[in-house]
Amino acid sequence: MLPPHVVLGTAYYPEYLPRPLGDRTKTDLDLMVAAGITAIRVGESVWSTWEPRDGVFDLEWIRPVLDGAKDRGIGVLLGTPTYAVPPWLQRAHPEIAAERRTGIPVPWGIRQEIDYGQPAFRFHAERVVRRIVERYRDHPAVIGYQVDNEPGVLLAHNAAAFGSFVAGLRREYGDVEALNEAWGLTYWSHRLSDWSELWRPDGNSTPSYDLAWRRFQASRTTEFIGWQAELVRTLQRPGQFVTTCLAYDRPAVTDVPLTSGLDVAAGNIYVDVQDGLARPAAPSRLTHGWIGRSVAELFLAADRMYGSRGEPFLVTETNATSIGGSHENRPPYDGQLRQLAWAMVSRGARMVEYWHWHSIHHGAETFWGGILGHGLQPGRVYQEIAGLGAELAAAGDSIAGLTPDVDVAVLWSNESDWAMQFQPPLATAGGIPDKASYRTIVGAFYAGILDAGLRPAVVPVERLEAALDAPVVVAAGLYVASDAVLDRLVEYARAGGHLIVGPRTGYADLEARPRVEDGPPRLREAAGLVYQEFENLGADLPVSGLAGRATRWAETLLVDDAEVLANYDHPGGEQRPIVTTKPCGAGRVTYVGTVPDAELAGALYGESRPWSPSVTALSAVNPAGERLWFLHNWSAIPVSFTPPIPLEPPQEAAAGALGAVGAIGAVGAVGAVGAVGEVGAVGAVGEVGEVGEVELGPWDVRVFKEAQ
Repeated sequence: MLPPHVVLGTAYYPEYLPRPLGDRTKTDLDLMVAAGITAIRVGESVWSTWEPRDGVFDLEWIRPVLDGAKDRGIGVLLGTPTYAVPPWLQRAHPEIAAERRTGIPVPWGIRQEIDYGQPAFRFHAERVVRRIVERYRDHPAVIGYQVDNEPGVLLAHNAAAFGSFVAGLRREYGDVEALNEAWGLTYWSHRLSDWSELWRPDGNSTPSYDLAWRRFQASRTTEFIGWQAELVRTLQRPGQFVTTCLAYDRPAVTDVPLTSGLDVAAGNIYVDVQDGLARPAAPSRLTHGWIGRSVAELFLAADRMYGSRGEPFLVTETNATSIGGSHENRPPYDGQLRQLAWAMVSRGARMVEYWHWHSIHHGAETFWGGILGHGLQPGRVYQEIAGLGAELAAAGDSIAGLTPDVDVAVLWSNESDWAMQFQPPLATAGGIPDKASYRTIVGAFYAGILDAGLRPAVVPVERLEAALDAPVVVAAGLYVASDAVLDRLVEYARAGGHLIVGPRTGYADLEARPRVEDGPPRLREAAGLVYQEFENLGADLPVSGLAGRATRWAETLLVDDAEVLANYDHPGGEQRPIVTTKPCGAGRVTYVGTVPDAELAGALYGESRPWSPSVTALSAVNPAGERLWFLHNWSAIPVSFTPPIPLEPPQEAAAGALGAVGAIGAVGAVGAVGAVGEVGAVGAVGEVGEVGEVELGPWDVRVFKEAQ
């Protein structure tokens, strides 16, 4: 369904331009072609343009864009506009407004204010989707559909949603006595005698309730996107695909079940650029959120997308320049856009699509920059993307459909993340519960893999068996886990795998209840240790035996027959074990009772490959069986080094065959009608033979084949 090459794309909204500018479609599309952009996303945000009044449709406004795209060989991802409802629908059916708190509707004036379980919303959503898809399914430019956009933004407290939640609990538990027992409702006199007594979630303090509520809300998002995807499938022409654009941090999203109903996983990757991309990483200016704060978080986001379905994915939004609000003006340094795109490709991205083509002159996202600024003239950002377009075209199908190589697989659990948001084990420096506890724990172990020069993967716990193909598996922060999952991890180690267990793993069952046993639950014998106590650390504490420090959390490990790899200096005056290891059958279990700092996290994985400290080196195999290495220098300082693996000598780059990515020449001046000067030649594979040096410039990336 997808083109046989990596697609360079952009979201395109000509309808947002001030009318006095007239029709820029031809100019814009010509500029896109000159930059190597081969796909655009259109139409997903403007229901009130598609249907300006109830039942009155204007479907022709987008036709010139689709026709122009077809004439230039640009594919179109046609969006359905259901995440931004028109004012007439809000006024006619005020009941569709979502409630973040019971009885308090979200005010109109933003977007995604609706409860998508409301019948009136579903009726009108189906009608507009049908009209759009029926009108343009046969247009030759349309290659696929994006249904909705960034779903799952809120937890709807509407009466109908709560009623469905209670009905689901009745089906699952049968009677209130079973629920009383499962959730421990004797505590604080919460025992129910009838289902009608279950309180609304607004004031809830019971962890099991909260976890059930989050599962329910995520299932609603999955159902809504699945419903719309199936609707489009009944209408589309053969060969088109259906996806949505996920923001993976949304509170009502579980990516595995949601993407299983789509043809391909797709989502956002936004990152803090400039020095936010420097390696070794410095403390970030940002808190955990939707913006990746480091190179490690960039790769982790991409690996989560690949992990959703265990296959290549689409990046439907990413930085073109400054992102966020009017106070967040941080355009990328020269070379960083190119680095980011190749980083996503290295993890399996089949499309890299910028948000968005031109900076918007109205509305909330006025200063969220596009490829073109408010002056609508090509500049530095356009030139760098044009150079990237030439590189992707030269690489052709050799970089499409990549399968990343994996040295270490990290398990991801949305439910553990939710549980730790409700009862965070970590505290901020000010003593406030840290709702990013799960991401902090997992992120530390993931970053250590990159620092060790190894190749990571992120695998959702729902796809556990796929993770067990890796020689090393990390289960850190896996707080909510079934007996079956924990037992399977032990089996993996006994069969020859290396299991690395991090803090809080297995502590709670599927109801978010602490298990009635000492820690690490169900893993004690395999790990060769036990703990009963744990504590928050007010400062980072030195570790002996391995390099680095213990941070934020420590479990008091009582060793049975494990080998102690590292102790830490406890504030009480003694040294205590903090990292241990023990043979387990044909494999091994390593236990880490803290959140490791960068140095300790890297040391967990043994001897590292001798890459430069500012360099990441990740590899993937293409459908032709070639192993490609993606070498990034995340620094303003040039580096050179001898690679620890044999790389092929230079060869000429040609479309359809990977040479390698060398320096890009300057892009010529852009004329008034979009004519673009010559793009410099794409370099060959790199000046390296099997024993030569690799040279990387400031904020540079090069791609090589591994010698056969």
